[in-house]
Amino acid sequence: MVKAIVGGNWGDEGKGKMTDMLAADSDIVVRFQGGANAGHTIVNDKGKFALHLLPSGVCYDHVTNVIGHGVALDLDRFFAEYDGLLGRGIHPKIIVSDRAQLMMPYHVRFDVLEEERLGKNSFGSTKSGIAPFYADKYQKIGFQVCELFEPDRLMKRLTDICEYKSLILKAVYRQPPLDPKEIFDHLMSHAQRLRPMVCDTARFLNSAVAEGKTILMEGQLGALRDVDHGIYPFTTSSSPLAGFSTVGAGISPCSISNVITVVKAYSSCVGAGAFVCELDGEQAHLLREAGHEYGVTTGRPRRVGWFDAVATRYGCMAQGTTDVALTLVDVLSYLEKIPVVTGYEVDGKVITDFPCTPVLDRCKPVTEVLDGWNCDIMGITEWEKLPKNCRRYIEFIEKALGYPVTYVSTGPAREHIIYR
Repeated sequence: MVKAIVGGNWGDEGKGKMTDMLAADSDIVVRFQGGANAGHTIVNDKGKFALHLLPSGVCYDHVTNVIGHGVALDLDRFFAEYDGLLGRGIHPKIIVSDRAQLMMPYHVRFDVLEEERLGKNSFGSTKSGIAPFYADKYQKIGFQVCELFEPDRLMKRLTDICEYKSLILKAVYRQPPLDPKEIFDHLMSHAQRLRPMVCDTARFLNSAVAEGKTILMEGQLGALRDVDHGIYPFTTSSSPLAGFSTVGAGISPCSISNVITVVKAYSSCVGAGAFVCELDGEQAHLLREAGHEYGVTTGRPRRVGWFDAVATRYGCMAQGTTDVALTLVDVLSYLEKIPVVTGYEVDGKVITDFPCTPVLDRCKPVTEVLDGWNCDIMGITEWEKLPKNCRRYIEFIEKALGYPVTYVSTGPAREHIIYR
């Protein structure tokens, strides 16, 4: 059985907790796209972990964790995270695709320089090198993991590409040129340590599918950050959709049986771009503090807002959702009244379908206000024990989305979950 667990919003939906829960019952957890530009926070009996590149099954001895070939592999960040786990007595089983591509040091450099050049018109990048990385990948001047073990080939290509990159650094950013030997030596410092982990992960995963293994495909960010379906150009540079998971992992698209789309009981995002439901002032401050809304990777305060049914319905559609996991419901317990965005007003009309970016920029929220429950629900694990108004809120969201809310999270711990 193959399940995909993905985000339905702007990222930051609380996928880490859900992935950790589902990983416990999985044989294999696969990271299929993205890099160290976003993270998952998981809390289990071994402690609290902020994961960026490693799949969320690393805490379980029985799980094989796969870095698929759709991933932007930053070796420095990868081994720092890996060593952090070793230091806490956790020895994860990890395999890395020989076709995964390497995040190069100059990718991060170009990301920082371009954000600085753009100034107030920047994209809100995490400056982790993601956009330059994927630009190189599709320009076919990237480097696959397998090239680490062909040093002569690697050095030749690196020399040619650094010459090209140095021209841009000089002409556009007035920066000194790259030193290919320095970059080569840095890559070689990681190569032998990585080598035992490297294999043909697509073959491994296809064999696992044939054997009936339980495989969990773990997505980064959310549908509204997808490079094709999101709020372009304020997106990531890859596809965090369940449909891409089979590409980034190398298995058949017919393999996936369930798509669990994680959405928050309210809205949050990191980065620039239209965010119709956004709050400001005291309301934003209270919601941000209640939900501890600060980026796992950057520490930046997240933008926050009420639940956006228009955006979330679209995100669920793009993901091919079979089940919705509604997280952080307990965060809203301080509210007596809870608005929900049910439509957008634009050009004198109310729309309920999520529009493209130029229209989205002109939209204003249309809300419906529900009664809150105004009491602590953290840790409740039975549907009937939730306050009536809390159940009504969840049922309202379920109806507005048109997809079944199968999981309800009532706290940060793995056991704080209601299965409907």
